[in-house]
Amino acid sequence: MFDFVRDHKRWLQFLLVLLIFPSFVFFGVQGYSSFMDASNKTVAEVAGGEIKQSELDAAHRQQIERMRQQMPNIDVKMFDTPQMKRATLDSLVRERVLAAAAAKSHLSVSDDRLAAELQRMPELAKLRGADGKFDTKAYGELLAQQGYTPASFEAAVRRDMTLRQVTQGVSGSQMVGAVVTGTALDAMLERREAQIQRFNTPEYMAKVQPTDADIEAFYKAHSAEFRSAEEASIEYTVLDLDVLKKQVNLSDSDLQDYYKQNLARYTAPEERRASHILIAADKEAKADVKAAAKAKAEALLAELRKAPGTFAEVAKKNSQDPGSAANGGDLDYFGRNAMTKPFEDAAFALKVDEISNVVESEFGYHIIRLTGRRGGEVKPFEAVKAEIVAEVSAQKAKEAYLKEAETFTNTVYEQPDSLQPVIDKYKLVKSQAVVRKSPAPGASGPLASQKLLDAIFSAESIKKKSNTEAVETAPNQLVSARIVEHKPERVLPLAEVKAQVLERVRTEQATKAARTEGEARLAAVKAKPTEMQAPSQTISRTQAQNLPRPVVEAVLKADISKGPAVVGVDLGSEGYAVVKVNKLVAREATDPDNERAKPFVSQALAKAEEAAYYEALKRRLKVKITAPASASTAASAPSAGG
Repeated sequence: MFDFVRDHKRWLQFLLVLLIFPSFVFFGVQGYSSFMDASNKTVAEVAGGEIKQSELDAAHRQQIERMRQQMPNIDVKMFDTPQMKRATLDSLVRERVLAAAAAKSHLSVSDDRLAAELQRMPELAKLRGADGKFDTKAYGELLAQQGYTPASFEAAVRRDMTLRQVTQGVSGSQMVGAVVTGTALDAMLERREAQIQRFNTPEYMAKVQPTDADIEAFYKAHSAEFRSAEEASIEYTVLDLDVLKKQVNLSDSDLQDYYKQNLARYTAPEERRASHILIAADKEAKADVKAAAKAKAEALLAELRKAPGTFAEVAKKNSQDPGSAANGGDLDYFGRNAMTKPFEDAAFALKVDEISNVVESEFGYHIIRLTGRRGGEVKPFEAVKAEIVAEVSAQKAKEAYLKEAETFTNTVYEQPDSLQPVIDKYKLVKSQAVVRKSPAPGASGPLASQKLLDAIFSAESIKKKSNTEAVETAPNQLVSARIVEHKPERVLPLAEVKAQVLERVRTEQATKAARTEGEARLAAVKAKPTEMQAPSQTISRTQAQNLPRPVVEAVLKADISKGPAVVGVDLGSEGYAVVKVNKLVAREATDPDNERAKPFVSQALAKAEEAAYYEALKRRLKVKITAPASASTAASAPSAGG
């Protein structure tokens, strides 16, 4: 597999931008001094319109909440940074730019295209049953969980499709020339012959002997790294539907009433099997044409009355229904609403083996013979009793939850010194656990809720050891907890972590020894290149020879324009490497990676052209960003543009 290319799509995009768009000037950003001023401050301007700080804040909150919903266990604080806020602003600007361009070009999405797009969505395809019927109720519930109504969701999809049209014409029409492809492949698949000598840290571990003074000095310098995490021993209790289901009392009378009210659900659908002969006549046909068709059907019916057993043979010779004629007119089993109404009414009125009179429909004239019937049986109460118990219990539990959730919430608040009152009232279970500020790996249930953990580790909860507020940790699930014992974060004494410190010191000293010997070897090889005795090997980005990435990059970056080059590579805690790069090895025309890489070249070019077009739109629409760049953006962006 072409692993390297797949892992370096962004690198390829950057390469092609350099090759194809050397004169391209990206927009910069302006100063940072007033980014966090009043909420009505303008943070960006697009096509004469403004994006306010309040809009940015609201959009960023929505992004964070969306991430919380998709990954409940994630620490959302990692998204509340200047860099992430800048990314949200860039998204807002892009949306405004594309919307303005779409409006100017009069782009739109028809209802048919929108419907087709919705049908392609895997999440929505799951809502279509085996009969092809779409579950609109489940559709509404699914969207509600994401904060949408069907109308608002479909409007959002339509808008997204409209915006995509702006750049699709550019990204979908690129043609990659042979020169560009060759240049990109040469850079990506470049191979070099090199000799490499490794000085690996593990090989020096046995040669170092840290003293107690070394251990103590390291511990003092890095004491902040040897800390115990803040944790709390807690007790908690859960009110949810499972608890309330167990408390539902159902009488046989309740169950019988439900059975009678939903009898249709426990009745097998009635179906008929029929064969027919169709003499086609369009509903718009002239009267004489329809009369002739009906007369032919009447004649065939008279023939069948005399010899009913010849129905299949007569259908094969005379029926004008191409879907069933070859099968003797057989239509297999069908239920209500599957056929046109005149046909259905006639078929469901017949007895098995009975032949109908001529039946007129919009397709012409039919002669129908009923060949089978099934369904219509009602399942006895005892056969579905367990199913009814489960359904009614779930319904009553939901009704009880709506009523009791408020009482549960009020009780844990009004009696904050103990969970026992709600435990006794609802016959709940008291659970115990040791938790930290973030969910433990693999945590499930209430203890996987960051919202609950935030409540547990609130200043008031820690200080008073009182009940937390009732926290909704899942749909129809409320939890309250209280701290039994709190252990703040602390620096662990050297005696408890001495083994860890010793291992860190040994690694540090071994790494230093490896680097010292490696640097000495580097100096020797530079002075006398023939001293390098390591075997030669051919290295490229797709043939890394199991070497560390820094070594591969050093091989490919070394300047060999004036002959072999010798460089040293600091591998950090892994040690050191001395690299002698001897020569460039030409890319082979038969290299299978050539063909594998071409689609990535095309894709990267499309992305580069799309990016260039987008930047051109920004210039045309006079985009001006007055909010600050993140640290990383500011470091790489040129000065502000207008």
